[in-house]
Order: sequence, then C-alpha cells, then structure tokens
Amino acid sequence: MKKSFQIGGAFVGLVVGGGFASGQEIMQFFTGFGLYGIIGAIVAAFGFAFLGANIAQLGYELQTTSHKEVVYHIAGRFFGSILDILITFFLFGILVAMFAGAASTFQQMLGIDPYIGSLFMVVITVFTLMLNVKSIINVIAVATPYLLAIMLIIAIYSIVTMDLSFVEQNILAQHQRTAAPNWIMGAILYVSYNIASSVAMLTVIGCTASSRRSAGMGGIIGGVILGVLILLINVAMFVKMDVVSGTDMPVLEIAKTIHPIVGVLMAIALLGMIYNTAVGLFYSFIVRFISPKDPSYKPAVILIGAIGFMASFIGFTTLVGKVYSIMGYLGFAIIIAIITARINNR
Repeated sequence: MKKSFQIGGAFVGLVVGGGFASGQEIMQFFTGFGLYGIIGAIVAAFGFAFLGANIAQLGYELQTTSHKEVVYHIAGRFFGSILDILITFFLFGILVAMFAGAASTFQQMLGIDPYIGSLFMVVITVFTLMLNVKSIINVIAVATPYLLAIMLIIAIYSIVTMDLSFVEQNILAQHQRTAAPNWIMGAILYVSYNIASSVAMLTVIGCTASSRRSAGMGGIIGGVILGVLILLINVAMFVKMDVVSGTDMPVLEIAKTIHPIVGVLMAIALLGMIYNTAVGLFYSFIVRFISPKDPSYKPAVILIGAIGFMASFIGFTTLVGKVYSIMGYLGFAIIIAIITARINNR
C-alpha cells in the first residue's frame, strides 16, 4: 500500500500543475457550466481512477521507460506511431503552458516581471532533470498532501463567506469562457487531455511498482484524490464567482482575499504543482528521444528548456484555451485504445 500511495501521489502530481492548480483549467472545463460542473467533477473522478489504474498496470507489464511502447502495444504499429507523434508534440505544448503559468503566478502574486517567473521555473525544472528517475518520481509525489490541505481551507472559507446566492453565482459562472460545448463534454475532455499528457510519465511510474495490483491500486488512489481536488476547487470558485471572474489564476485570487499569508502559501503550492507537472512532462518528452544515460541528454535538456522559455511568452490563458482542448480530442483516441486493449486481453 505504501508503494500504491506513492504512485497515486505521483499521478496527482503529474496532473495538478497542468490540470487544475491555478483554477483556470477547472474554470473552463467545469465551473463555467454552473451547477452542472459539480456533476462533471464526479464523472472526471471515475474516469481518472479507471484510466490511471489501467495505464499504471500497462507500465508495470511492459516495463517501459517511454510512452512509445505503450501506445504501440494498445494501438498497433500504424495508429501507435500517429499517437506517439501527437503525444510527443503536445507534451511540449503543455510544458510551455507550465512555464507560462509560473510567469502569471509571479506577476499576479508578487508583481514581478513574468519573464523572471518563467525563467525561474525553467531553471529549476532543468536542474531536476539532471537527477535519476526514482528521485524525480519522489519529487513529483511529495507536494500532494500540502495542496489537499490548502485547497480544503480555501473551499471552506469560500462557502462560509459567499456574498451572492447560488442562483446569482450560477448566472455569473455561465458567462465565463469555456473550453467545451457542454458540461459532459467538458468533463470528458478534461480527463482526456490530462491522460494524454500524463500517460507517458505514468507508464514510467507504473513500471516501478512492486506488483501489477500495486500499480493498479496506485492509479485508483490517484484518481480518487484528483476527484476530491476537482470538487474542492470547483465549489470554491463557483461560490466566489464575483471575485474570480476574469482572473488568470482564480484560486490564487481567492487565497489573497482570505489573508496575504494564505495568498503566499497558495502561490507556493501553485508553483510547486506547476513544477511537478513541468518535471514530469519534460522528462517524458526528452526520454522519448534520448536516454538519460546518453552523453547528449543534459545538453538536450538545456536546449529544450531554452526553447520552452521563449515559447512561454504566448501567455497562460491562451495556451489553456487552445492547447488543452485540442489535446483533449487526442486523448479520446488514447482512451478508446486502452479500453479496446483491455477488452481484447480479457
């Protein structure tokens, strides 16, 4: 169970930075649909648990260090090669979004030039990738309990201090920008793009499990924790829609209204989650091309980090609305392939 919880924590760490730590992602895929977003969050929790368990088990069975073997296994040579190319491309796209997210956090919370925030995240991510894979997995898993605790505080505060009625908040919510046409598609796309971005690292994490059962249980634990976090953030933003409307980092905005110290703690948590996801994505992207034991590995990490830094100037909100929704449709293919492979195996 200890290993399962470590896998579950690492799964959460992979998703939270790109999935919901800032709140902008939850806003566009859940909260923007009003009260229906709460039902969507429950649907997403089941999706994460099922797919997380299956991907971690595939990683254990195949003992792979890259997503390439997994997608070839579940989709065949032809479709697997297409998925491989698309996953690799979008891994870099969401990595850039993480650097842009760090830039927005530094600017909104500390008033610091966003370029400095992006550069800071690039530097510490590049440094971490110089470690071995087990150390990287431990780093990704460690901050999950901290985020759970602070999000629980923010959600309780938001509900207790709600100024408008549920009807009024619901009207405001439905005027927000959304990344899907309806709530059910929002929930499915949300799970889909997060699975597409985390499948690469989750397979690596799965291969470190002590057994197939342990790997599967880790995926389920991670899915349940993700569901709880989505509900907490969704409810917190919904009841504070009058406060968060139009902000890049809505959860950070709520934290600042509680107390400046809570705002700082949330900013630290947010940067930690962005860092976790950036490390997982960056590692998954780079090992697709170069083994960590290859002499060119470290120079390649530095080069890709520099390219990602320059690309992050596009802006966080723009990247969330464009890259994430497109990757969600890619994730559909991965989900269908996983389900088909499991049916065939049985």
